[in-house]
Amino acid sequence: MEKKFYNKYKNYILFNKNIIIAGTAALIVGTFFTQFYAQQNKNNFLNSIVTLSVEYAVYLPLFGLFYYLDNKGRYVDPLSGKKNYTNIKNDIIIIFSVLKVSIHFQLMQISFEPYQASMIGSFTAWFIFLVIINFGAKIVKLFKTSDT
Repeated sequence: MEKKFYNKYKNYILFNKNIIIAGTAALIVGTFFTQFYAQQNKNNFLNSIVTLSVEYAVYLPLFGLFYYLDNKGRYVDPLSGKKNYTNIKNDIIIIFSVLKVSIHFQLMQISFEPYQASMIGSFTAWFIFLVIINFGAKIVKLFKTSDT
């Protein structure tokens, strides 16, 4: 039963694993960075934006690497045998960005510590992002199989 479940949802499990690992690394770096940046500059909005940029600098390459490693066979053109990266999409990343910056900024405005605002903003944005990205993957049949 467990093996059947895993085989049925393997692509979704690997997809979410990659998001969670890359997101955790970005969260850790972002948490330390926002605290450091708050000591250098008191502008909460700028702190939110710069922290998001730092988190993306960690998240995007890690997610891309892990996703590619788990799915590299999917990105080979069957006719030419060449790698085709045009199928890799980074859909709805704007949702995460807007949520993260908004929450981070608002929490800093009401006197949360920068690291707390960053962590809460990231966790909340990641949760909403995961729900939406998985729902979207299901709707567009991102992981099509011959038996579904």
